[in-house]
Amino acid sequence: MKNTIITIAIVIIVALGIYFIFENSSNKTDLTVNQNPISNNIDVQETVATSSIKNKESEVIGQSVEGRDITAYHFGDGGEEILFVGGIHGGYEWNTALVAYQLADYLKANPSAIPQNIKVTVIPVLNPDGLDKVVGTADRFTASDVSSSQAVQISGRFNANKVDLNRNFDCDWQSTGKWQNTDVSGGSSVFSEPESLAMKNYINTNKPIAVVVWYSAAGGVFASNCHNGVSAETSALTKVYSDASGYPAYNSFDFYAITGDMTNWLAKINVPTISVLLTNHTDTEWTKNLAGIKALLSHYSK
Repeated sequence: MKNTIITIAIVIIVALGIYFIFENSSNKTDLTVNQNPISNNIDVQETVATSSIKNKESEVIGQSVEGRDITAYHFGDGGEEILFVGGIHGGYEWNTALVAYQLADYLKANPSAIPQNIKVTVIPVLNPDGLDKVVGTADRFTASDVSSSQAVQISGRFNANKVDLNRNFDCDWQSTGKWQNTDVSGGSSVFSEPESLAMKNYINTNKPIAVVVWYSAAGGVFASNCHNGVSAETSALTKVYSDASGYPAYNSFDFYAITGDMTNWLAKINVPTISVLLTNHTDTEWTKNLAGIKALLSHYSK
């Protein structure tokens, strides 16, 4: 009988010990979960800042509505910057992001292709929230990641506020713009969206000598202007890229009225800019674009 009581007591003591260990562990876990959002935010900010200092090849220039990074990749050490931009229409024009990534890969593998006086910057995805809707990520992806749903692809044209970013810039801006025959939001005001504001701030700070923006789909090189005519340098860029790539050249985009267009805003502030519209929504036409890029770099070499 005595042995039985001792055995029962030992079992109770062990059980209580296990209970208190489990409770202590649970409390620590709950506390960690509650603190993670704060500590993670701090870690992210510190990582971005450190990364920007240590790695000159990449730079986070802003964040999307949903907090995704907008990243610029830098190549070359020259004092004059040429900027290439893709993905302003997110997942609806996902091939424009892919061709921009192809350019970044090419420049990393072929640094000698960049003239000594030039720095090339590539922003593959200006609308990361829109891209994520369609391919499931705001980072590198392949064509196999793209949703086959046309409705999903169309929804990816806009940012998380359902604003068409290419209607949010300061040239003929209107709160309601047009996309073909469809009304689209241009935002509550000029540069109301964090993505377009990030681009504005980057341009004003870095003052590139030329900008190329990829869109799809029409198959052509289009000059920019905002009621001040096409500048001589923009005309030269249009011809250089068109002649080398084989895309036809156009003095303006006049398929339908455009308000708040990014390239036209760049023209308004006297930055020579061209729009390169890929022929369809699936191909990057890399051979054609590489020829145009090489010709453009040669045009600015000294």
